[in-house]
Amino acid sequence: MAFGKGCHLHLIDGSAYIFRAYHALPPLTRKSDGLPIGAVSGFCNMLQRYIDGNSGADAPTHVAVVFDKGSHTFRNELFEDYKANREAMPEDLRPQIPLTRRATEAFNIACKEIEGYEADDIIATLACQAREAGGRVTILSSDKDLMQLVGDGVEMLDPMKNRRIDRDGVVEKFGVPPERVVDVQALAGDSVDNVPGAPGIGIKTAALLINEFGSLEELLDRAEEIPQPKRRETLTTMRAQIELSKKLVMLDCETPLDFTLDDLEVRDPDPDKLMPFLAEMEFRTLTKRVAEALGVEPPAIPDTTPEGANPDDSTAEAPPIRPEAYETVRDARALQDWIAQAQDRGWVAVDTETTGLNEMTCDLVGISLCVEVGRACYVPLTHRAAATDDLFGSDDLADGQMKLDEALALIKPLLEDPAVMKIGQNMKYDAKVLARYGIDIAPIDDTMLMSYAMNAGLHGHGMDTLAERYLSHTPIPIKDLLGSGKAQVTFDRVPVDEATRYAAEDADITLRLWQMFKPQLHRTQVTRVYEGLERPLVPVLAQMERAGIRVDRDALSRMSNAFSQKMAGLEAEIHELAGETFNVGSPKQLGEILFDKMGIEGGKKGKTGAYATGADVLEDLATEHELPRKVLDWRQLSKLKSTYTDALQEHINPDTHRVHTSYSIAGANTGRLASTDPNLQNIPVRTEEGRRIREAFVAEPGKVLVSLDYSQIELRILAHMAGIDALKQAFREGHDIHALTASEMFNVPLDQMTPDVRRQAKAINFGVIYGISGFGLARNLRIPRAEAQGFIDRYFERFPGIKTYMDDTVAFAKEHGHVETLFGRKIHTPEIGAKGPRAGFAWRAAINAPIQGTAADIIRRAMIRMPDAIDGLPAKMLLQVHDELLFEVETGAVDDLIGVARDIMEGAADPVVKLDVPLVVDAGQGANWAEAH
Repeated sequence: MAFGKGCHLHLIDGSAYIFRAYHALPPLTRKSDGLPIGAVSGFCNMLQRYIDGNSGADAPTHVAVVFDKGSHTFRNELFEDYKANREAMPEDLRPQIPLTRRATEAFNIACKEIEGYEADDIIATLACQAREAGGRVTILSSDKDLMQLVGDGVEMLDPMKNRRIDRDGVVEKFGVPPERVVDVQALAGDSVDNVPGAPGIGIKTAALLINEFGSLEELLDRAEEIPQPKRRETLTTMRAQIELSKKLVMLDCETPLDFTLDDLEVRDPDPDKLMPFLAEMEFRTLTKRVAEALGVEPPAIPDTTPEGANPDDSTAEAPPIRPEAYETVRDARALQDWIAQAQDRGWVAVDTETTGLNEMTCDLVGISLCVEVGRACYVPLTHRAAATDDLFGSDDLADGQMKLDEALALIKPLLEDPAVMKIGQNMKYDAKVLARYGIDIAPIDDTMLMSYAMNAGLHGHGMDTLAERYLSHTPIPIKDLLGSGKAQVTFDRVPVDEATRYAAEDADITLRLWQMFKPQLHRTQVTRVYEGLERPLVPVLAQMERAGIRVDRDALSRMSNAFSQKMAGLEAEIHELAGETFNVGSPKQLGEILFDKMGIEGGKKGKTGAYATGADVLEDLATEHELPRKVLDWRQLSKLKSTYTDALQEHINPDTHRVHTSYSIAGANTGRLASTDPNLQNIPVRTEEGRRIREAFVAEPGKVLVSLDYSQIELRILAHMAGIDALKQAFREGHDIHALTASEMFNVPLDQMTPDVRRQAKAINFGVIYGISGFGLARNLRIPRAEAQGFIDRYFERFPGIKTYMDDTVAFAKEHGHVETLFGRKIHTPEIGAKGPRAGFAWRAAINAPIQGTAADIIRRAMIRMPDAIDGLPAKMLLQVHDELLFEVETGAVDDLIGVARDIMEGAADPVVKLDVPLVVDAGQGANWAEAH
């Protein structure tokens, strides 16, 4: 059929199909020779589904799958660094690329690629030719670069979401019609393809400018009319770069083709070509399904399905999770067999079962292993025998278990073998438990951290969440085994058969998640984040947590008494202000005093009929009233007493006499570590009482505590990311940044600066990082809201680049669904499009995340490098609190430690990121933490 009016051309983005197929399945190999075939499997299934789904009245008359051929194109001649930032192709995908071409030809679909041109250019040329010939075009892709082709008979179809993209869809995506997409892209640039664009201008701003001026050329010609000085300067000085960017993003509709549209006519699959190819790939299920569709006999294929999965159906699930099929390992011979299997494969999923959640005090009960999806075992070690007259059983060990020492002696070489990858979910826990039994487990992969690197901000990363979300499986609830309340038992009281089903299932699920997540790290471009910032932090934190820090119990007790006395004094003052006595700790009674008796405006009742008296309410009222100010002080003391001076005494380990906090790597979306049991990161340092608590953290005799703390690291990162020249210069010259800001804002000479004015500037400096509102700043400074808003407005006038950074960051988040740190960490922003009060919170979080996340990445890099750097010194790294690292060191080695640790911390961003401002680390030392800080 000659292509013309009434014809319908489908153009399939072959590269998108390949990468989608590659990341949709765990790593798969052809069993007969070990050839990687996961991507080929998924690709073939996608082609078959495409054929099955396009046989109706609107079926295409012509179709082609278009591929990239090589990485060097004419765009590299224009700009040598075009696409230079892209990560290398995964090694197991490389040999599959030619097989996807063969697959396309085997399905009898036209397969096209041209040296020196990208697939997008071929698609653009074919789309333009088909449109000129009077035909319709559907481009099967979600690639935003192809959206410039939409309109006048050309549409896009996202095959993964089955969503059509027409002219309105392009406007929704870019804010401009298809014919102006290249103008917006030229301004905004593209970090993925390394298109430079105009620095500081994102998609949203670019769209506003193009809509205002009509075209990129008109905008550049009239750049002097732009009111914002920095933006005007960028458009003027960067014109050549912007014009180059447009050439890079504009698709070539004149690509020289060695074929015509007529060559793309739809053809039925040829069984004589397709069947042998599918058989060669050993796709048994797909071969059978295709044979049935074509009405032919399927060829005989040996049962060579790759271990652990069915490779010939990208929608097929791995073998079902069947806990009743798991093995209980009761003797050395059986355990040695599992160890041998793990050594042969080079990886094994591992999980430990213990008597509790405190890694420093719990006992090891058993270990589960999984070497193949669907096949796992549990090695029970210290389960207790059942007893008929005691709910909690006997202290005697149950029969049918290996001796603990014997089993650990056998499994220790495997868990320490550098040639075998140990896979786990939250491996830090298992590493700390095993370390107490003399096992240094390494190397490791952690599915929790893989999920965190890819999906921070989207969902939780616990095993139950991941299993339900990605495997559609609900694991056995632990409470089904342990019970709850007073009847709850420890895991060593669980019968071995039940324990096997639970523990082996955990290992099986972990391996399934690993096979799914491992290749996806590359697709989501976070491999370097996981490999460089997440995984290597596990042994560092495990070592710190095991070291712990000494706490003076007597000092805590004295503080508790002092806090009680001060709280009593505050209560008396509060009662005097109220004119009556009442329970200060009762929100209901406090609300009645504030809003009924005293008649303060702003009271709001909740569903229970009581007034709201949370911290946010009291902070607002405290700007104008004394009583809520006193209540806030009372609550602060009450919290310090209950959370720290009282509770810390309960956390002192009876064996080590130290407190051992636990750090959550995947707790905060931005990469900040979270400290729990106890939480040592939220001890307030702005109040005298909060600082006093640190006095109870002490060094061992003959040693001192050394604190190294980044100076104003987030402000330095903001100066770099927002390009604020005044701030960058101030940091380079070592000025007092808060005094300088106060001088800039309030026109106060530096030599006449008062502490109060500097304090206000400091609050604004740090408040702006968190996207603070006038309302929030008023609370912090306890000043009227109008005055606080005036401070913020003046700040943005003095430093206009900060507002630009904020606007561009929010626009980036809206376009991409995430923001990024300077080190490539992605923090997803699913609420960025929310309306109402949630919108403000989402915007502030998006603005702050790249700054706080970059600071978190920097200190992570420092922590990862630190153990090797201080090796040989009589020192240990004990705590990480926000921007501070705390060490314990022998007195005579303090200067050596400070010198080494400071060098590591100040150079932690290098060589990945070259900051425009220096990182500065303050150091202190003392007998206790308060003195050191």
